Amino acid sequence: MRAPIGTFEDASPASERLDLLPAPVAAALAAGWGDITADRIIHVDSDPAVADTAVFVEHYGADLLDTSANCVVVAGKRGGEVALAACVVLSRTRVDVNGAVRKHLGARKASFAAMDTAVGETGMEYGGITPIGLPASWPLLLDPAVVDEEWVLIGSGSRRGKLIVPGKALAALPGAVVVEGLGV
Repeated sequence: MRAPIGTFEDASPASERLDLLPAPVAAALAAGWGDITADRIIHVDSDPAVADTAVFVEHYGADLLDTSANCVVVAGKRGGEVALAACVVLSRTRVDVNGAVRKHLGARKASFAAMDTAVGETGMEYGGITPIGLPASWPLLLDPAVVDEEWVLIGSGSRRGKLIVPGKALAALPGAVVVEGLGV
């Protein structure tokens, strides 16, 4: 199978690769959401050593920088309460944590969640966290530019492999909210 973006040698419907994915991601893909099913999502196998965005696009093609997105876990704090959320922005931008995220969460302070927290709460590997299969109680904040992409390359929950998803499919995920100005 040929992936709709990039020039990957090993691309298959995610439904055929559930065994390569962390349990929460595999379960979310198997269950689907809206009219999205795992056979509409593409899994591309990739070297875990080049999972970080800059190295990944250098290895697999600079054009992927325009169609790849990063998912980061943030912690919003107000009083003694901490709320976790995930944010997805195009890889060529960064998350406006102290502006758009803090405001959306109604937090006094917002920051990137500690690695142990992000990994422990998601069941995914650091550097591969994906918006698919996140805890149901979390808000999923999406930059409009991500949703507007026909196809978006995102993490697979593991440093090995990536998922290629229609941008609009991300907006249909549970808890998803499109937030203007999220990516700056």
